Amino acid sequence: MTGTVRPGYLDMRVGEFLDELAGARPDPGGGSAAALAVALAAALCAMTAELSARQLADAPRLAADARGLLRRAAPLAQADADAYGGVLAARREPGPPGGPPREERVSAALARATEVPLEVAGLGDRLAALAADIAGRGNPAVRGDALTAARLAAAAAQAAAALVQINLAGAPDDPRPAQATHLAARAAHVAAQAARAAHVAAQAARAAHVAAQAGGDAR
Repeated sequence: MTGTVRPGYLDMRVGEFLDELAGARPDPGGGSAAALAVALAAALCAMTAELSARQLADAPRLAADARGLLRRAAPLAQADADAYGGVLAARREPGPPGGPPREERVSAALARATEVPLEVAGLGDRLAALAADIAGRGNPAVRGDALTAARLAAAAAQAAAALVQINLAGAPDDPRPAQATHLAARAAHVAAQAARAAHVAAQAARAAHVAAQAGGDAR
């Protein structure tokens, strides 16, 4: 009797994936969640760009860029779980006679598994900037969605950077933790700037509305 084959994450319903994430097993884990967050940010960027065609002459290009990033991001939840599976296997397997010590095998597996969260951090950096641009120049009706995309992208980058740091804690000469930290910090800064600009715009709109009402009442 063969065991049940688990479907890939992209083939699951949202509820099924959440059940997998909540299950008592280490994969999928934080890396897959961060990858899903950055994919959601990309999808929101595509949507808000499409709905900003009247405001943005470059809306088709922005939407195409977002969809390209979405295609890169979507498989990363599965890729992260698969890569971490290699780490778990390295931890379980006894060292063969004459082979590398267990610690070396685990370190090598962690170094390989780091590539996925590093890519998530890079995508988060790019998507935070893209979302901030759409939030600032695009359709005011979907500004909140664009800001959500920016915050999601920044959060994904920060989470991914933390995973890179943890994975490579035993490799002080590896440049990737510093690289991921830089990407995450830049994404967070851009998302925060976009949120502040949106707050200022909202205050100005409220002030204009109040002034218009007062002028109407005076007449």
